[in-house]
Order: sequence, then C-alpha cells, then structure tokens
Amino acid sequence: MDRIWMKNWQKDIPTTLTFEHGKKPIHEYLRIRARQMPEKTAIIFYGREISYRELDEATDRFANYLRGQGVKKGDRVAIFMATCPQYVIAHFGIQKLGAIVCPCSPLFKEMELTYELNDAETEILITWDILMPIAGNVVPRTKVRKVVVTNLNDFVPAKPTMPLVDVMKIPRQNVSGTDDFMEIITRGDKTPPMVDINMDEDIGLFQYTGGTTGLPKGSMLSFYAALFKTAAVCAIAGITGDTISLVSMPVFHIAGMVAGMNSCIYAGATQILFTQFDVLATMEATQRYKADFWYSAVPMNVGIMTHPDGKNYDLSSLKLCLTSSFGITLTEEISRKWADFTNGGILLEGAYGLSETHTADTYVPRDKVKYGTMGIPGFEADFKIVDLSDRGKEMPVGESGEIVVKNPAVFKGYWRRPEGTNNTLIDGWVYTGDVGKFDEDGFLSLIGRAKEMIKVSGFSVYPEEVEFMLNQYPGVSQSAVIGIPDPKKMEVVKAFIVMQPGKTATGEAIRMWAKQNMSAYKVPAQIEFRTSLPMLGTGKILRRALKEEPAKT
Repeated sequence: MDRIWMKNWQKDIPTTLTFEHGKKPIHEYLRIRARQMPEKTAIIFYGREISYRELDEATDRFANYLRGQGVKKGDRVAIFMATCPQYVIAHFGIQKLGAIVCPCSPLFKEMELTYELNDAETEILITWDILMPIAGNVVPRTKVRKVVVTNLNDFVPAKPTMPLVDVMKIPRQNVSGTDDFMEIITRGDKTPPMVDINMDEDIGLFQYTGGTTGLPKGSMLSFYAALFKTAAVCAIAGITGDTISLVSMPVFHIAGMVAGMNSCIYAGATQILFTQFDVLATMEATQRYKADFWYSAVPMNVGIMTHPDGKNYDLSSLKLCLTSSFGITLTEEISRKWADFTNGGILLEGAYGLSETHTADTYVPRDKVKYGTMGIPGFEADFKIVDLSDRGKEMPVGESGEIVVKNPAVFKGYWRRPEGTNNTLIDGWVYTGDVGKFDEDGFLSLIGRAKEMIKVSGFSVYPEEVEFMLNQYPGVSQSAVIGIPDPKKMEVVKAFIVMQPGKTATGEAIRMWAKQNMSAYKVPAQIEFRTSLPMLGTGKILRRALKEEPAKT
C-alpha cells in the first residue's frame, strides 16, 4: 500500500533516520559513551550507580572471559535471568565478541529452558544462583559446558534507595562447579576485544518467540536491526543524553530491551533498572531521580494511579510514558487520568511490533493521537493488509486482514526452521499472523491474532476485542478469552475474569450485560472467575496456557 500515513508524521520528528555516530553496533556506542563521559551514570540499580566507564570495562572483562572459554563470533550464549546490571553486562559482553545473545525467561521451568538451550546449541549459560535448582537439573541434558553464576545482591547497595522485591533479599549462594560473575568482571582482562562486525549480515540476537503458538522459534536478528530500531525509538521518544529512563519492562524481551536498555546506551542516557515492577519503587525512583521517560504496560500505570500513597509522590518529571496494552487496553480516559495524576505527563500506546521485526514498527504521533490504534508506521516501513485466505490479495484501506510488514530491521529467519522461515519471511516481507486494518489516515488497528481467532458458527471472533469489552464491565480488572469446542457452533467463547479487589459479580450478570454490548456470537458461553491470569514476563496474557488446562466438568 502507499505510505498514506506520511501526511500524519509527527512534525518535530525527521522523516529520515540517522545514526549519531554512524552504522555501528550498540556495544560500540557504549564504548563511545565511556570515552566521552566516563563518570556519567549509565545505570542506577536500587541506589547503586554504575558509570559508563565501569559498565564498558565490565563488558570488556566479560567478553575476554568468554573468549578464554573458547567462545567465538557466531556462537550462542544464553542469559537466564531477569533485569539487573549483570544482564546488561553479559548482553554487551557477548556481543563484543560477535557472539549471539540468547535470552531465556527467568520464568522458565525445566522443560522450557532445556528446549531453548538445546535448540540454540548454547555451551555457556549465565544465570542467578537462585535459579540453579532449575538450571542445575537442565545442564546435564544440554551441550552447556560452563555455567556462570551471580546473585542480585552483588549489585544491591547496603542502603537501597527504593524498596526491594522479595527475590532480592535471598542471600548469596555458593554453587560448586560454576564460575563467579563478579570475579570475572572485577579481576578479568579489560583490554577491549576488537571483532569485525558485518552489521547487515552478522546475528547479534536470537529472540525466541513468546511461545503463544507452538514451540518457540529463534528469530535471528542482525546487529543492524538492533541499531535501526534503537535509533528509531530514541528519535520518536526524544531520548537523549539528558534522559533519565525507568526500565521496568523485562530486558530479556525485545520491547524492554530496545525501549529500555538499548536506547539509553545508544543515547548516553541514564537507565534506572528494576528487577520486577513495584509501584512504590517506581514512584520513589521517579521522585528521587526525576525520571522523565518510561516504557510501561498499562496495568503498571493503573497500579500507580490507584495506589493509596500515589498522591504523596511527585511524578511531574515523568513527561512521556509509552505503554503497551497488555492485560488492560489503553483508553483516552486512562491517558487523561494519567495526565492529571502526573501533572501533565503524556501516556500513549508505544508501538505495534513483534520479535521478527525487532519490534517498534509503528508509533503514535503526539500531534495526532487516535486512541484504540497502534499509530502509524515508523521509519522506512512498508505495510500491507492481505486476505486471510489468499496472501496474494491485498485488502483495501478500511478492511481487515493479515498484517504484513517490511523494514530494514526484519529478521533473517528462524534458527534451523526453514519451513517456518519460508512461511513467514517472503521477499523481505514478514507475514505476522496478526489481523488488523488501516484507516484513511494511515493508522493501524490491531484486531487480533489469526491463530487465536475463534470461529463461532462461521463468525470470526478476536479475543482482544471481546476482552476489551469485558474490561469495561464495572469491577472487572482483567479478562482473557479463548475458544472452546462446541458441537453445534464449532467453537464458543469462554472468558476468564479477574475482579478488582473488593468487587464481585456473577457470570450470569456479565453475560446479560455482554448481550447488550456485543454481537451475540461474541458473548461468552462460559465465564470462569480467577484471582490471576497466566502471563508472560512482559505482562502479556498467555491464552495458550488457559487453552491447555484440563476442561472443568
């Protein structure tokens, strides 16, 4: 389709993306920042401040350790931990050798970790000591020959400046047969390792798909993909060397990695890392350090606004918050309440994106906001909407179909999955499996996942749409919708609902309300109340887990 969205490009954002120090890997930008401003704070971790010099030297030491272990360009190295300084150091240390970062979610159980380590054929694993009960059982079933262990307390100061989460209170544990992370980064060789990187062809990251459909597949992402999308986020969000950014979305997921960790390193900004999101810690950090940018999920924003102590904190420095509608959909009302709560802070949908495109494929222009959309395509992006049953048929503006995207950051394919690659990546176009449509102004609306679509008597039902409507019912906090078999209708809708604290409802009352507010075929045939819903580390509801539960009789 034509780039009809360019007429709504935000006026103060250049239409051409440039790179401040040229076409270099993000770890080279780290080196540049360390030379330019060695004592500037790169990371704040619960009060512990790490300078750009310290961070750069630590990554050099870790890279040289890996080289001593035989790691070379193109090898895969796994990181099995959540957001913390050690993750950042390991990530860029791996990439300084031209090796490939393989992030593994710290929420993984043994089967999931075993699968990804074996699929990526990793031989080195970096993890927390508290995750060794899982990792220790997994390693003998993989090719991993060396484990590096660290503890969160290795970087937590004696007097933290914000509340700690419980997992951070577990004392350091000695794990025999492993190498100590802190020993490596404090005593290792800090000579900068120099490796030639082909920005366009060399792979710097295996980002495994979230596992919402089938077995996870490793999206092979180039060093240039990371640079391109990181620079794009900085340009769109206005992230500069003066920015102080809250990083509470997991950096082992692509969105938190780009909008949190990478963007700050690229711009020479300061990032405040949180191992887990905590309302009080976020408010304390914002007030204490005058944070001005945040990439969040909507439930985080709502959690802050509804906290009884919220009004006791000064959050007026937080000028821009880009968010993802995970669990709760961003509405104009929520955005307006946020502006009131923060004394003028802007809250907008962050972007549409996926692992295969290094995310951040769209943005919401601040001078023309359309709530309920994912905004307009970003730099050098092309999109089209194709018929769900005929990929050769492009749909006109206003009609829905599969979202197809092309930009300079799309992946090189799935690791060892030629069939999956050939089905998804065709002539540089990524066929996303998502269903959406464009309006006449070039704004993209995401309707749902084609593979999660529910067929009720021939009608297509998209879970996100029904969830959005159910979340409007008074007292509903979150909902998740799946399809269940039905002998007459093929499938019917089942809803799982979490109520707000102190609120109650009955399934019948919600069904009666739904009949008045949505098409009959979208009305849940069954409603089950839960105290919580299964989620990925990003806060995205894991519908597959609900579908795989044994049916209740």
